[in-house]
Amino acid sequence: MEFNVKKLASDAGVFFSRAMQFTEEKLGQAEKTELDAHFENLLARADCTKNWTEKILRQTEVLLQPNPSARVEEFLYEKLDRKVPSRVTNGELLAQYMTEAASDFGPGTPYGKTLIKVGETQRRLGAAEREFIRSASISFLTPLRNFLEGDWRTISKERRILQNRRLDLDACKARLKKAKAAEAKAAAEHELRLTQTEFDRQAEVTRLLLEGISSTHVNHLRCLHEFVESQTNYYAQCYQFMLDLQKQLGSSKGEIFSGTFVGNAESASPAAATSPPTVAAATLPAVPTIPVVPTIVGVPNTVAEGVLNPNEVKPPASGTRRARVLYDYEAADSTELALLADEMITVYSLPGMDPDWLIGERGNQKGKVPVTYLELLS
Repeated sequence: MEFNVKKLASDAGVFFSRAMQFTEEKLGQAEKTELDAHFENLLARADCTKNWTEKILRQTEVLLQPNPSARVEEFLYEKLDRKVPSRVTNGELLAQYMTEAASDFGPGTPYGKTLIKVGETQRRLGAAEREFIRSASISFLTPLRNFLEGDWRTISKERRILQNRRLDLDACKARLKKAKAAEAKAAAEHELRLTQTEFDRQAEVTRLLLEGISSTHVNHLRCLHEFVESQTNYYAQCYQFMLDLQKQLGSSKGEIFSGTFVGNAESASPAAATSPPTVAAATLPAVPTIPVVPTIVGVPNTVAEGVLNPNEVKPPASGTRRARVLYDYEAADSTELALLADEMITVYSLPGMDPDWLIGERGNQKGKVPVTYLELLS
């Protein structure tokens, strides 16, 4: 018990001495041992690394999980050393709703079919997002957290010890200056040598840790490259999924339009056969559609025979539709028309023609074009 009291009194004396020294330094009443410029640069670099690592870590967490409640939940699970439960992504939840809606509306209807297609793509997007979050957490967030919770805590601890050693050293220097008697000076000089040794030893330990920040930067650079690679793969997957979906929807849209045009042509054919031309024209719908070139008696039907000669195809006198090209298309043969994305062309259909194709015209050029590569304009 006596030993503990003495130790407690000694510790209290040391604490009081450091507090006095720190206060006098702040008031400008005591000298302060300055660290060399290189050491100060190491300290500033370490502080900068810590501050920016914290900011990057927090913002990356927000990027991967925008929901603050979910982030708090994940943080608590990590602190309790328990596995974070699997959470449905927004894309997967949207896919579930779309699939259920398609079942109610009818999976065979155009709307139901489209809901199923979009829902499946949303499910794939959600799965890709889940994998990206997992990969980014392992390759990027975990190393940043390990630095802040491991290396930085060690550096901070050794810096606090160095600060105490410096205060002890400066307090000894102050006592030596105040000592008058020879015996007091000798005791102060002996104490100063001991504190100087402890300060130099602690300064070297802290310097080595601070110089290790360079290795930390190298490690974080490698992790940053892995994060960018994960993000690149994720966005490439999303782009491919959406591109495939757009083509599927374009094909479905083409089928709908083609069904409408063929239906118009079939409904108009009997009228043309049994009525005068003026009556047939009056029965045509007022809504603009892609006109169908009628089959002329005595002229071979090139589409039915599977051979299309663009020079023999005559466009209708009026009612042709304009279309914007969605993607580049390279013609497979002389009967097709090559397309460039975003250009405008004129299109129309022929009786008996494959519903996935139309006749396209651009200036003096003419040929078949795929419907899925077009956005039909009114």
